[in-house]
Amino acid sequence: MDARIEARRTALLAEIGRDASLERSDFLVRAGEQLDRFMAANADRIRELGGLTLIDDDPDYLAVAPDGTFRSRARVYDDAKNDWVAETEVIETAAELVEIYNPADVLQAFLDAREGAEGWEEAEAAEGAGAGEGEDATADDASADETEAAAPADPYAEAADSWAAGQPEVPEVHDEAGAAAALYDLALDFQERSQRAESGLLEQFENAASGLLGRLDTLVIVQDEDEQLSLSVGGFRGRVIPEGETGWQDLTGPDEVVRYYDPTDVFGDLAEAIAEAYPDVAAEDAAVGDAE
Repeated sequence: MDARIEARRTALLAEIGRDASLERSDFLVRAGEQLDRFMAANADRIRELGGLTLIDDDPDYLAVAPDGTFRSRARVYDDAKNDWVAETEVIETAAELVEIYNPADVLQAFLDAREGAEGWEEAEAAEGAGAGEGEDATADDASADETEAAAPADPYAEAADSWAAGQPEVPEVHDEAGAAAALYDLALDFQERSQRAESGLLEQFENAASGLLGRLDTLVIVQDEDEQLSLSVGGFRGRVIPEGETGWQDLTGPDEVVRYYDPTDVFGDLAEAIAEAYPDVAAEDAAVGDAE
């Protein structure tokens, strides 16, 4: 009896873990896109400012460069020097940044940088006064309303609202048929979410690997009679013959690839393809593992 209970508990935890993994991936994709939009909207301002230091609490450090890339500093222990040393990492995209920092914290850091700038309150007040000169009281009120509307929103509240907006609506049901229909719709909704999250993983990989692929030949990941998948400059490309059909269907991007392949399998098969094409890579990896 105890063994059955423990097995059931383990299965439930595994299911929760899988759902949490999908939700985490979906959240990171959405958060990365949201932060990308914010950076794109403020790219000219950041360039004009010459970059910004967002976090400077030793040893935690984060800055944004004029070109919109980020610099993060971390402390690691150097066995050779027998001491802690600081290492600076260049983070190219917002999608990479949200893997390391909470996006709400990053937006809060931009807000703190604004409030920490000397004279920003006086500058805004002067700007509002200049805009109101020569205008009547109604225009002054409108200017005040616009200034209030332009005030930065709480990034934590925005993050919470964004999360809530992304949750599916589950109707209230009162019978078995209604519950089955609602559950069916919910399953399809989360299937679509899962595909978006998996597509985001492949897209992030393509972006991270773009500088490496130009130095390698095309890597063949799958080569069968009814399916082909490869990786080269431009990302994943392939074609399949769907079950029950006779013609080939081209796979020209992550959105189409995840309809037929699990990203975990793709990355595993890719690693095997690399090891097969470049045996020294696998030999070095095995040597490192033995040493550890």
